[in-house]
Amino acid sequence: MAHRFYVPETLASGQRLRLPDEEASHLTRALRLEAGAAIRVFDGCGHEFTARVDTVSRTGVLVETQTSIDPTPEPEVAVTLAQAVLKGRHFDAVVRDATMLGVATIQPLLTTYTDMRKSAALRPALHSRWQRVAIAAAKQSGRAFVPHVREVASFDEHLSQLANTTHLILVEPGHVCAAAGPEKWRHRAPPSSATLSVGPEGGWTDAELTHATAEGAEPVTFGTRTLRADAVPVVALSVLQFAWGDL
Repeated sequence: MAHRFYVPETLASGQRLRLPDEEASHLTRALRLEAGAAIRVFDGCGHEFTARVDTVSRTGVLVETQTSIDPTPEPEVAVTLAQAVLKGRHFDAVVRDATMLGVATIQPLLTTYTDMRKSAALRPALHSRWQRVAIAAAKQSGRAFVPHVREVASFDEHLSQLANTTHLILVEPGHVCAAAGPEKWRHRAPPSSATLSVGPEGGWTDAELTHATAEGAEPVTFGTRTLRADAVPVVALSVLQFAWGDL
């Protein structure tokens, strides 16, 4: 398969486009492609085209789009992953894996037990990095859609934004709240959209869970093992997609 490149603008057949600097650098320095090479370009909104490298120069890379390609189908259920920000590069892995598993939106959260200072979590450079990780994961996984990584929000802000959507909040196995297991979702009609909220390594506070359930969130757990916070989304999204017929 031809190499894929991200171009954040509306695509049509027969366009001459300039690749973004990072994409151009990858094409020339990492892949060492030259004028005439066959590639693919996608716009992150679900459109993809075959293309040909037209010009490679010091000022950039120009490509010409050719034929529209049917993109990889998106999941039937549009999922927003709301995940507490994790320290180090662990949240990068969350963004990467969630993108590959087909989420529509990623909402980074600041919660009571979030192990990162608010000032650090709100840095624009950090948000830009997460969006770049999503783009790279979409390229690798064959998606023509790039999930939107929202600005970091507090848990209360997150709850206030939810309306007319199925909201599942992940809790630890054995938690006192009545949490549904994965088998419950195999016998329900899939929702049109859903939000999956995942806490930090330290979990949710009782106050956060009380607030969430009061706002209509449904506590849910998957299995009997306590997983790392960066591993939970992979397991939960996979199980839900299987139950909803998206795997």
